[in-house]
Amino acid sequence: MRLQGKTALITGSARGIGLEFARAYIAEGAKVALADINADAVAKAAESLGPQAVAVQMDVTKQDSIDAGFAEAIGKLGKLDILVNNAALFSAAPIAEITRADYDKLFAVNVAGTLFCLQAAAKHMIARGEGGKIINMASQAGRRGESLVAVYCATKAAVISLTQSAGLNLIQHGINVNAIAPGVVDGEHWDGVDAFFAKYENKALGQKKREVGEAVPFGRMGTAADLTGMAVFLATKEADYVVAQTFGVDGGNWLA
Repeated sequence: MRLQGKTALITGSARGIGLEFARAYIAEGAKVALADINADAVAKAAESLGPQAVAVQMDVTKQDSIDAGFAEAIGKLGKLDILVNNAALFSAAPIAEITRADYDKLFAVNVAGTLFCLQAAAKHMIARGEGGKIINMASQAGRRGESLVAVYCATKAAVISLTQSAGLNLIQHGINVNAIAPGVVDGEHWDGVDAFFAKYENKALGQKKREVGEAVPFGRMGTAADLTGMAVFLATKEADYVVAQTFGVDGGNWLA
């Protein structure tokens, strides 16, 4: 097993991609702290994964919650080898309708949450002196602008830039920082995404989801399981020489 003896913390892991990553890491031998703002949901998610998983309530927009959550996770796991910054929010609106409240909310979670969770993990890893792996969740939306998705695209572009800067800074400590940029990933969150486009593009519910799936060169939308191979690889020793990169796992949607 490729992650035997390793420990990981995954934010936003009560469901969806984060939960699938936790399942994959456990299958490879790791112990995992699932962190999420929803305490009840993350407790149930951890319980469903068995004794290799523990639950931590964490609000990535609040520094005291980050500090307490990391301390709790490290206390339960004994150490922290891997961080996956997965917690994120999505919104869509024409430029003329973007609100400052919506802007502040997305940047607080997607950018500041990523940065300060990364920082908390890095401080622990530097103090231990044994390196580590930090994986940020970017998006194909961070590679290009999209007409109705300006704020979300900007946050994910910021994640790619943070990955580069942090990767260059932390590799001197043996800490690899890289990112995954998914394309369109099916899941319950797409009900909300589809509703945004139904509103602003005058589409029937479900139409946008069908259209984006058909447009993927691979022939369908991605799934959380499609991303686990890269998430596992970047957490292993095999990726020791991979520094400050963002990898598209998107069925061919973006050609890097």
